[in-house]
Amino acid sequence: MYNDLFSIGPVTVHMYGVMTGLGILAAYWLASVRAKEKNLTETAVDKIFGLVIACVAVGYLCSKILYIITIFPHLLDGTMSLRNAITGGWVVIGGLLGGILGAWLYCKWNKLDLWIYFDVAFPGVALAQALGRIGCFFAGCCYGKETTGPLYIMFTHSDFGPNNVHLIPTQLIMSAGDFLLVLALVFYGKKLQKKEGEIAGLYLMLYSLGRFCVEFLRGDVLRGQVGVLSTSQFIGLFTAFGGVLLFLYARKRTETPREKLAGMIKSADVKDTEIRKN
Repeated sequence: MYNDLFSIGPVTVHMYGVMTGLGILAAYWLASVRAKEKNLTETAVDKIFGLVIACVAVGYLCSKILYIITIFPHLLDGTMSLRNAITGGWVVIGGLLGGILGAWLYCKWNKLDLWIYFDVAFPGVALAQALGRIGCFFAGCCYGKETTGPLYIMFTHSDFGPNNVHLIPTQLIMSAGDFLLVLALVFYGKKLQKKEGEIAGLYLMLYSLGRFCVEFLRGDVLRGQVGVLSTSQFIGLFTAFGGVLLFLYARKRTETPREKLAGMIKSADVKDTEIRKN
């Protein structure tokens, strides 16, 4: 695959960056749509823009920090420079945890109901990841193990993965899984959800499980190890367990009192007034 789209002077536009940017925009769009479906006020919907910025900023910071931690032995032995570590890769699950932290801080600062915004945002997170993995595919990073099977990809111009070798298309597998996760979360939210917080818990469970399985197919070695598990698998055990606890806790919560959501959800009286005006 070709990661470089075009260059303007010294600046080169990469497919990875384009897909990452599209993923962020798509996440914002889907979160806004879901917020309107939940009948949030315009003011509450407008807060989603700030939420996305906070999640992206803290998410990318934590993703980079975790990446540096995973390749720290290579920094110590001199096989990788700090400059390459800073400009190099990312750890997606670190970005996920950072995004959650960013969302919590933003909602805390703006006195917003975290449960509602979690459920509004997480399908968008999965959509951003799905598009981002397509960027990984074009860049050649996050590649799979060598394979002799009929399902493979072969890079010829990758700066990150081996070229001219048959590899398991882990990037496309993860992207397809994330797209399915988007559909599952949206369907659950419309048909099966009973309490706020369930979708957040469901996302953590399903994403962690899928990532844990795909990690066995990965061929890139600079991902860090904790015993026999990769760093992402090790952390994924905790995020999956946390998702189970979050889902069960959400199910046992009492419904959020209407008074607590005053100013965030349009009341039936307001809607009736609007209907009469029309």
